[in-house]
Amino acid sequence: MYKSLKPILEQELAAAKENGTYKVERVLESPQGREITVGGKKYLNFCANNYLGLSGTELMEKASEEAVKKWGYGLASVRFICGTQTIHKDLERSVAELVGTEDAVLYSSCFMANVGLFQTFFTDQDAIISDELNHASIIDAVRLTKSERHVFKHMDMNDLESKLQETRSKRLKVIATDGVFSMDGDIAPLKEICDLADKYEALVMVDDAHAVGVMGKNGGGTPEECGVADRVDFVTGTFGKALGGAGGAFTATRKEAADYLRNRSRTYLFSNSLDTAVTGASLWLIDYLKSHPEYRERLWANTKLFRELMKKNGFTVSDAQHPITPIMLGDEKKAVEMAKALFDEGIYVIGFAFPVVPKGKARIRVQVSAAHTKEDIEKAVEKFTLVGKRFGVV
Repeated sequence: MYKSLKPILEQELAAAKENGTYKVERVLESPQGREITVGGKKYLNFCANNYLGLSGTELMEKASEEAVKKWGYGLASVRFICGTQTIHKDLERSVAELVGTEDAVLYSSCFMANVGLFQTFFTDQDAIISDELNHASIIDAVRLTKSERHVFKHMDMNDLESKLQETRSKRLKVIATDGVFSMDGDIAPLKEICDLADKYEALVMVDDAHAVGVMGKNGGGTPEECGVADRVDFVTGTFGKALGGAGGAFTATRKEAADYLRNRSRTYLFSNSLDTAVTGASLWLIDYLKSHPEYRERLWANTKLFRELMKKNGFTVSDAQHPITPIMLGDEKKAVEMAKALFDEGIYVIGFAFPVVPKGKARIRVQVSAAHTKEDIEKAVEKFTLVGKRFGVV
């Protein structure tokens, strides 16, 4: 029957190429870092989630090698059968301490953590109230439940309160939000969300993938940044961004909830244990960062410099306090073509268009890293300005 599917796919793919939403994956020929190699040419990399600049470094390579040497390559099993080692338990304790919860459960990815969370706790007697710009993993996870689903306008506390009023009679209510929204870099108003949760007896869930290791005095994420670490019920996050860049994830929560996940979460129970290289390296890195605040300090200095120079050169840049810096363009094709022109100038950035962002909201998302030098940032702004003039952006 593939002959029936093929023309449909060909038509859809051709349309995507025409309207600028077709995505091409470039192949890297080097480790991840401030500078990467594509097609034999070096580029300054401004599109990775490598916020602390540690991915691809010898530090992470050594930590992962030592973990594999001590614990073996993999467990070949799910954890409740034959697949939990000391390092898994140690990492769970360590990441729980980092984000300020009682316990944590490891997952293969933050997507799986989100799917495993909502399916496990919430039934047709409950209501899930989700920010309209939440990550796709939250959206899909919520769809897989039988719960009543509500969407509130992006960071709109009045609309959130109206949804909480509508769901007063439900057994459980949970407010779900990104901590940092990945396309805009804006930060959820967690104090206000927690205040409403207290008022209407709701739970609070935060996907903090873009904030763990970055936000907060100790890198504990947006709950720490907003002063509500003890008021958030569920925090999901990843080791695949600031914390080394490889993969793996967690759900951090209260003791009973973590125990329940270990017994009932399908994406935990039926997935192999997190591999030892990621587990050991992540455990090492969380401890290492306690005595090396200079990584976060350098990241914030670089972020401030980039935003200031872009504004000075005529670009519209939001005031969101995060290394994610979207350069808004609106037009899908312009975003893709301008990113390609920047690539030709030696700056690796990606144009984001529908369906990754809403139609009419196309942008180039710049992500600053602690690994970038002052010269890197100045060069990026120079090339943005050169290309921006060519496309009539500035």
